[in-house]
Amino acid sequence: MDDIKCQTLSHLQQLEAESIFIIREVFSEFQNPVMLYSIGKDSGVMLRLAQKAFYPGKIPFPLMHIDTGYKFPEMYEFRDQLVKNLDCRLIIERNEEAILKGCSPFKYSVPKCCGFLKTQALLNGIKKYKFDAAFGGARRDEEKSRAKERVYSYRDKFGQWDPKNQRPELWNLYNSKIDEEESIRVFPLSNWTELDVWIYIQMEQIPVVPIYFSHPRKIIRRNGFLIPWAPHIPILPSDTIETLQVRFRSLGCMSCTGAVLSPISTVDDIIEDLVQTRKSERENRIIDHGSDSSMEQKKKEGYF
Repeated sequence: MDDIKCQTLSHLQQLEAESIFIIREVFSEFQNPVMLYSIGKDSGVMLRLAQKAFYPGKIPFPLMHIDTGYKFPEMYEFRDQLVKNLDCRLIIERNEEAILKGCSPFKYSVPKCCGFLKTQALLNGIKKYKFDAAFGGARRDEEKSRAKERVYSYRDKFGQWDPKNQRPELWNLYNSKIDEEESIRVFPLSNWTELDVWIYIQMEQIPVVPIYFSHPRKIIRRNGFLIPWAPHIPILPSDTIETLQVRFRSLGCMSCTGAVLSPISTVDDIIEDLVQTRKSERENRIIDHGSDSSMEQKKKEGYF
């Protein structure tokens, strides 16, 4: 017995083990799971965890990207190359009807545009392919309403979430029982923080979209936000346009994702900065602004 050494898992090893356990549980309990792939850093970590969960085999379920048509060009290029390298099945789901009608945050409000291009496209995709579980990369430290979320988050047959009627989760016991047309959103990164994610990216050498790092970009200054310029974004009389050295902490649609002035160019720099900052990565996401309950309302309607 004296020769047996007890090994204590590090903080990240514990998080990794918990997330892999959750991913394997979902695959064993549900008939038709899917992993939502947003192309961001959290999706990249979740994808690596899925690879580890089923190694040396392939990831046994498809990835689904909800495409609004307004993502950064760098995101589309990164997505296509990554999927090719991993030899994964990728489903690209779009609300084509809304896109054909010219749906944009400039024609509608930001919440309405998000409802049409993100929420409705997601609900359509889940219904079309009859997915009964959908992995998402959301973390509890991101935003108030996401802090309320369970790991297994129940959705009714309309894809909606009721924050006041959630199932208890005792220790690592998760309730996977659902009726026909109902589904579960699963968040394996619930207990991770932004800092955990970046340290894991560094440790595992996970590739990320290069616009997470500082680069020169044409920027529109608007209402305190630094919006990346793009041909589809109308210029307002009060706007000023200049080329700045910026990066993005959180990725989304170009017109709704604010940049931050930054010289940060490596993962090590990001980690060092996160140790010192207390600002949320979603402070520059226009979609999250409007009221304290804006994100919670979107989640009730089916947003991930």
